[in-house]
Amino acid sequence: MYKILIVEDELIAAEYLKEVLTQNGFAVVDVVDNGKEALQKALVLEPHIVLMDVMLKDSISGAEAAVNISRKNPNIAIVFLSAYSSSAILDYAVESNSYGYLMKPYNENEIVSTLKVVCAKLEKEKKSEVIEENSVQNIVYLSPLLYYDKSLHRVMREDEEIRLGAVSLRFIDLLCQTPNVSVSLEQIYHHVWQEEKSATTLRTLIYRIRQQCGVDFIVSVNGLGYMIKARGPLVKE
Repeated sequence: MYKILIVEDELIAAEYLKEVLTQNGFAVVDVVDNGKEALQKALVLEPHIVLMDVMLKDSISGAEAAVNISRKNPNIAIVFLSAYSSSAILDYAVESNSYGYLMKPYNENEIVSTLKVVCAKLEKEKKSEVIEENSVQNIVYLSPLLYYDKSLHRVMREDEEIRLGAVSLRFIDLLCQTPNVSVSLEQIYHHVWQEEKSATTLRTLIYRIRQQCGVDFIVSVNGLGYMIKARGPLVKE
């Protein structure tokens, strides 16, 4: 359920908004009538959406409060409420990353349809953030330009795949599950070949991987096994 803070200095209009929102499944966390309190409540209650009347009667206008809220918590969606449209309002809408506005007098259908669009945008942004976060978690940088994607089981150099055999990929995948932590020879043999192999066979595999990738990212840990020393991506200025 999406939480909404109403900022409206006209009592009757505020009550109407609250009634419409409640009847349509939204949670109204509070109703305030001034910019100062709007800023305080937004930062404390962290609503998903703030319905912000542009013209308020205190020293902080709704437009100014919206900009401040957006700067302090960009995840809060601002929807402006106004009796008229002007270039100044549009400027504030851009600066506060507004998700839209509702014109007075309010109409229930317009309120509901506008908020459905806003909620759809918020849901899409949330999914995008999850996808991006998962993508980052699945990436292990072997060098500033070389990385292993655990979800795709591929070694990539600047988004171009380096063609490696199945055995090489199983070996890299095993080490990338715990980067910067050594993996024993027994674990390597079992995971890569499912049987005991000679040290020469393993060294030959590592040599072939280094040659194909052009980077020496596999570290030998004396008496323990091997590990991948994860690095950060190349930061382009």
